[in-house]
Amino acid sequence: MEFTAKQVADLLTGTVEGDPEVKISKLSKIEEGESGSLTFLANEAYTEYIYETDASVAIVAETFSPSRPIKESLTLVRVADPRMSFAKLLEAYQQFRNSKVGIHPSAVVADSAQIGEQVYIGPGVSIGEQCKVGNGVKLHANVTLGDMVSIGDNTQVLANAVVHADTVVGKECMIYSGVILGGDGFGFAPNSENNYQKVVHIGNVIVEDHVEIGSNTTIDKGTLGSTVIRKGAKLDNLIQVGHNVEVGENTVIAAQTGIAGSTKIGKNCMIGGQVGIVGHLSIADGVKIAAQSGIGGPIKEENSLWQGSPAIKVRDFQRSYVIFRNLPELKSRIDQLEKDS
Repeated sequence: MEFTAKQVADLLTGTVEGDPEVKISKLSKIEEGESGSLTFLANEAYTEYIYETDASVAIVAETFSPSRPIKESLTLVRVADPRMSFAKLLEAYQQFRNSKVGIHPSAVVADSAQIGEQVYIGPGVSIGEQCKVGNGVKLHANVTLGDMVSIGDNTQVLANAVVHADTVVGKECMIYSGVILGGDGFGFAPNSENNYQKVVHIGNVIVEDHVEIGSNTTIDKGTLGSTVIRKGAKLDNLIQVGHNVEVGENTVIAAQTGIAGSTKIGKNCMIGGQVGIVGHLSIADGVKIAAQSGIGGPIKEENSLWQGSPAIKVRDFQRSYVIFRNLPELKSRIDQLEKDS
């Protein structure tokens, strides 16, 4: 994919200073710029690199005034806001990359599946019986859809993700590589001989619109009923969501968090990395939980902040930590008092 400086300027409503026909085919950091690449300068701390970069095109502010000559090989595109303009360019670049349509010859699509318009189905994709794939959906290499899966319009499922039977995914979602939706929950019941009998799960997973689910995250289906990820939620990589969990609207969860079965998390929550949450409890709307915290009971106060394991209010944790940090000194003082008494 090649673009000229003029095409970039037209897209960003900018002006060209230099060669408008110079071509770029990749993006780069300003300190790592090379011929044929486009970069940008938004942070003054990186200004020195504008004079050294080998990039062919650089997006700069309209007000940028070089303090010394730049290389003749560098064309500038001047815009009102370089950071926002570069973000816009990245979005356009991503949309261009995702403009593929068609069904690869190696894909296996059940005759009963309903496939929308402007769909891309990549190599090795498997689509089961009675699936519904909406308009503009992109299913990348080796994606598997079980029977009766529904994928909403303009959703992308990246390579090697597995969406098990009966799962419902909404519109405009991003499902990253290695995600598994709708696997069995971790349900076993000990019998009279203390062997563990598997509990069959016959529920499903529902992912509402505008949800993102990061690589290698797993979301288990309900034992009965559904595991639900509400509209606008964002889940990082390597998260485990247990059976019958509900994650509220616009809640964000960082990597390596584990949520045990039947827990209900409110909307607009923020949960840090490596948080562990036990099952069968509720967390109120707007709650923030610091990384590596352990949640062992319900949180009823909306918009509250929690930290530690077991987690307590952040202010209580900070006060406790001051004491904990001083324990060696306090012990030495106690030992000395005992010695002197």
